[in-house]
Amino acid sequence: MNSNYGITATGGSHVAGNAVASGANAKADVRDSGPARSEEDRRLTPQEIGDLLAQLIEELRRSEHPGSADLIEAAQDAREELDSEAPRVGKLKLFSRALVDAVPGVTALTSLATTIQQAIHRL
Repeated sequence: MNSNYGITATGGSHVAGNAVASGANAKADVRDSGPARSEEDRRLTPQEIGDLLAQLIEELRRSEHPGSADLIEAAQDAREELDSEAPRVGKLKLFSRALVDAVPGVTALTSLATTIQQAIHRL
């Protein structure tokens, strides 16, 4: 049995949305069922975002990032904001934007920072 690690289309092919048809006079038809939602698109709870921030704090403590102390303090402030009765989303968005800008070049931190930013923007 051959394994397929992607889509291989030979002959005529047609792509529409997320459907692929291959063969002579191929047609692909997609009925719009709304935007596709992946696990990454789901809205995280403030607790889950707080857990991501805790993970970020631990990663920063282990890193040699030059601004780690300031970033740790800001992340702790963001966790406190998330724990408040009425978190100020605007303040959290500013934090997340600054966080993403502060960690370029450190791949693991950048990925985590981007995940946090996306979660905050979905609040």
